[in-house]
Amino acid sequence: MRLILKNLKLIASLSYLHMRSKTLFEEAKRHIPGGVNSPVRAFEPNPFFVKEAKGARIYDVDGKEYIDYVMGYGPLLFGHANERIINRVKEAVERGTLYGAPTEEEVELARRIKKFYPSIEMVRLVNSGTEATMHAIRLARGFTGRRKIIKFEGCFHGSHDSVLVKAGSGALTFGIPSSSGVLEDTARHTLVSRYNDISLTEEIARRNGDDLAAIIVEPVMANSGLIPPDIEFLRGLRSIADELGCVLIFDEVVTGFRLSPGGAQEYYGVKADLTTLGKVLGGGFPIAAFGGREEIMRNISPSGRIYQAGTFSGNPVSVAAALAVTEMINEGIYSYLRDYGKKLVSAIRDIIDDRNLKATVNHVESMFQIFFTDRVRTYEEALSSDLKKFRAYFMKMLEKGIFIPPSQFETCFISTAHSDEEMKITIEALDEALKIV
Repeated sequence: MRLILKNLKLIASLSYLHMRSKTLFEEAKRHIPGGVNSPVRAFEPNPFFVKEAKGARIYDVDGKEYIDYVMGYGPLLFGHANERIINRVKEAVERGTLYGAPTEEEVELARRIKKFYPSIEMVRLVNSGTEATMHAIRLARGFTGRRKIIKFEGCFHGSHDSVLVKAGSGALTFGIPSSSGVLEDTARHTLVSRYNDISLTEEIARRNGDDLAAIIVEPVMANSGLIPPDIEFLRGLRSIADELGCVLIFDEVVTGFRLSPGGAQEYYGVKADLTTLGKVLGGGFPIAAFGGREEIMRNISPSGRIYQAGTFSGNPVSVAAALAVTEMINEGIYSYLRDYGKKLVSAIRDIIDDRNLKATVNHVESMFQIFFTDRVRTYEEALSSDLKKFRAYFMKMLEKGIFIPPSQFETCFISTAHSDEEMKITIEALDEALKIV
């Protein structure tokens, strides 16, 4: 009851502070389903509406300032409005925004991606992570001549039909749709296993080996909070794919260029057959990519019979941003991000220990998340987290000027723009916020 009353007081306080945002949200709901253009942006009583952002700070229409750990849900490795990215984009815009013909810059970006990712021998640019995973799965099916794929409960691979499924009555059943509008005939070709459970995955794969086209996985699960992989799990997936002749797809839309220049594959030392990239690649601009072994990639039109196309693919403005990002990645940023993450997470753990809280922090390089439960190594354990406590924690952090994802099942991101000053303010806010849970 006390927690509920504190939540109500916080909601009332935030409503007062966000009067213009509240008005805009009511207006938005008249024109946009749910008032937002992506579900993760909505929270009660209403999301704040952004006026501008710079570095590690974001400013709303009511004049309130926040230290940002959402970072666009991952893309902003170099913070908001990074000058080098913005300047490259300005130069590109002045030359034109869309050509309907290839550019030299696309070729250069492809070269750089291949250099960072040795497993990528050819690459195709697209516009979003959803596009990248959708086309990678179609390519795997076309290449192998098989229909089924394995995904893992809690892993998110965009919002297309093949991956909007969850387990049925048991983990060995065919997937069933988790969204209205997804046909059961589509979902039944998607098998669902448990992340970090190689034995179950091997059992499912062997049962369906003759018709198994691909295994797709987030090498670090970043859409159920944050769940690191067991290295033997990733190695086991590689072995299964090799044995059964299916395609191993690493969905590195989140981890690409964030854990290391070569993403999770360099970080954990496990190579995929196909890789999807996004988020960090564009530095805040819409661009994504999928790539992999040449013998697979050459099956894409116009060189092969597997169709893939996009009017805005390789857009010159987004490519310019990506070229700036791939230059900055080479400038020794990862030791800074690692040190910041370690210091911040260590401080959070100290607060948890001092307060004797039932909570844990998962952390991989520049990503972290607090769960209000004992430990989280699986999706089922993530679901055991106390969501009411997380809600109270989120609201208090927002009141204190710290913007974290409003959902327990998202991840906090650190950028190179976060400084010692941001860390000091963040730790002070955390100390206050964790008092109320």
